[in-house]
Amino acid sequence: MAESLMTHMVAYFPDRERSLEVARAFVDGGARYLEIQFPFSDPSVDGPVIQGACSRALAAGFRVDGGFALVRQISQWAPIPIFIMSYASLVFARGVQRFIQDAREAKAFGLIVPDLPVGFDEGLFDLAPAAGIEVAAVISPSVREDRLNAICAQPGRYLYASLRTGITGQITPIEDQNLHFLRRIAKYGKSVLAGFGVAHHEQVKRIAPHVHAVVVGSALIRVIEEARGEALYPKLKAKVEELAGR
Repeated sequence: MAESLMTHMVAYFPDRERSLEVARAFVDGGARYLEIQFPFSDPSVDGPVIQGACSRALAAGFRVDGGFALVRQISQWAPIPIFIMSYASLVFARGVQRFIQDAREAKAFGLIVPDLPVGFDEGLFDLAPAAGIEVAAVISPSVREDRLNAICAQPGRYLYASLRTGITGQITPIEDQNLHFLRRIAKYGKSVLAGFGVAHHEQVKRIAPHVHAVVVGSALIRVIEEARGEALYPKLKAKVEELAGR
């Protein structure tokens, strides 16, 4: 049985038209969720691989209006839920309520905003559910139990669990401490999306029994970079199938 994946892409990377090809490859490869990042020039958790993709996307003309238009276009044919991942600066600049409304109009399923945590979120965790949009709170292994209780008291169904602290990109060894963290949060009954440094099927296989979906990002961005102008679709589709064990 294939494992459940959330695949991460950057809107407008390597450019707008080919980011449509990326999304198609992820969906056809069997991803369960699609995470579309709106690139930002000063991210807080992105490692060099995704930072580089974001820089190229911005150079390719990404603007927030274009990001929502891209999500809307993909949502017309994609049969899986789409999460928009963004940063607080982009959400603030547009206005929290307007950002949520635009996400809804684009047919996004949910939002992930790592630097708008519960209690310091400018209303995100109240306004989004009221608009029918899920918000996945981001947590790391260092989260205290009282803080975890407060986060999980929110009405949303999803948690985004980073398997380690720090930034994305570096391969994360899946060891007992990672799995202990996942078992620790499982008792809250949320749908857990877990990632950070997942690049190989063996990692996915170890994580999958403990979560709703395994998140893969930088490893897929590297496939796009290495394609160097070649057709992206077959390479990405094959990579997603490999990760999921299809």
